[in-house]
Amino acid sequence: MHQPRGIAEEEIISNCKTGSLKYQELLYKQFYGYAMGIALRYSINRDDALEVVNDAFIKVFNSIKNYNSDRPFKAWLRTIIVNTAIDRRRKEIKFQLHVEIDNAMPLGNSTNAIENLNAQDILKLMQQLPPVQLTIFNLYEIDGYSHDEISKMLTMPESSSRVYLSRAKEKLRNLLRSEAHNHGRVG
Repeated sequence: MHQPRGIAEEEIISNCKTGSLKYQELLYKQFYGYAMGIALRYSINRDDALEVVNDAFIKVFNSIKNYNSDRPFKAWLRTIIVNTAIDRRRKEIKFQLHVEIDNAMPLGNSTNAIENLNAQDILKLMQQLPPVQLTIFNLYEIDGYSHDEISKMLTMPESSSRVYLSRAKEKLRNLLRSEAHNHGRVG
């Protein structure tokens, strides 16, 4: 949604700092699509992503007084969304860490079937990953965190982060091969 009457982002944020519900709603509407795009990458479905977005905006409104306007707002918001999504996954991930992870499949070579897919196809494939693999894949491959940083965020050994990333990539390769095969493409 567009801002009515050309209200500047700075004005919206400034009024949100005073607790204005009207401006909080404007901020939410302005950044909803951006927030949902990030949340969908970390979520198992749209409802889960919506909960992440709503939880993240509650955090934004509760801490916006601490927002430093020297930093781009989108970057600050993105950090809150990613952290909110990770917080939601933490319990699930801790449970899954008890599962045996020693026998991850080695990475194989495959042709790049991803070129034939659009962003929606890729997102659908990613959402077929188990939550822990999806989270680690996003953190490492898309958001650029190191395995050391991921291990601290998710309170797991760095080696586990590497194994889960390896499994996520292998599962995506298999899903891509299957997708290419189902559509008569060579994969």
